[in-house]
Amino acid sequence: MSLQPVLHELDARGVATVTLNRPEVNNAYDEALIQGLHDAMDALTGARAVVLRGAGRHFQAGADLKWIARVAAQSVEENERISHATAMAVHRLNTLPVPTLALVQGGCFGGGTGIVAACDIVIAADNAMFSIAETRWGLTAAIILPQLADAIGARQVRRYALSGERFGAQEARRIGLVHEVVPLAELESTGAKMVEQLLQNAPQANAETKATALDYAWGNVHEEKLVKAHAAKRRSAEAAEGLASFVEKRAARW
Repeated sequence: MSLQPVLHELDARGVATVTLNRPEVNNAYDEALIQGLHDAMDALTGARAVVLRGAGRHFQAGADLKWIARVAAQSVEENERISHATAMAVHRLNTLPVPTLALVQGGCFGGGTGIVAACDIVIAADNAMFSIAETRWGLTAAIILPQLADAIGARQVRRYALSGERFGAQEARRIGLVHEVVPLAELESTGAKMVEQLLQNAPQANAETKATALDYAWGNVHEEKLVKAHAAKRRSAEAAEGLASFVEKRAARW
């Protein structure tokens, strides 16, 4: 298992690279990865741009469902604490006062789609695959739905969050979840060109432009009702059955 679930570094230009680093589980998030994101954002002093990557074959596979099953068995208070920490990680990413660039390869599922929706610019490799499949496991994507609605619109959220179907990089571009699709071999170089474009612009002007855009967007994951709904659903009978079906590799009995 990876010793550090999130890696971060800042180069001489002020470009921070944040890497989700649980490739053995496709960078699925658990409490340690969530905390790692908070730690990385705490360390962004002096950054002019942030590049978000996933180690290994996949960008981010959503929640670690084995961890989710353990959390679900804990108290209401503990579930709400964890949902709040998750919501705040997405909220902080969404509102960072510097441009954020996500480079997506392979799978980007569940919470991963919320992470990219919270980034300013998303470039996907042509092998990227997306889904918002929480309801398949009896869960909801409550705390990322506002970002997704801002990125792709409520109409597309209603399709993909209710069907749970997978869709490819070109469809993600069509609906607005990603901005550009490139061959996998060109993902890093295309990202580097975008970083150079970002560095040409005035840092404070970029920060003010982003803040103003967010002021007029309607997404806000930092709402208590979303945290409570997210945490409560994890402890529901539907979630228990959905998570059991995942562990037992069978169809859920709805």
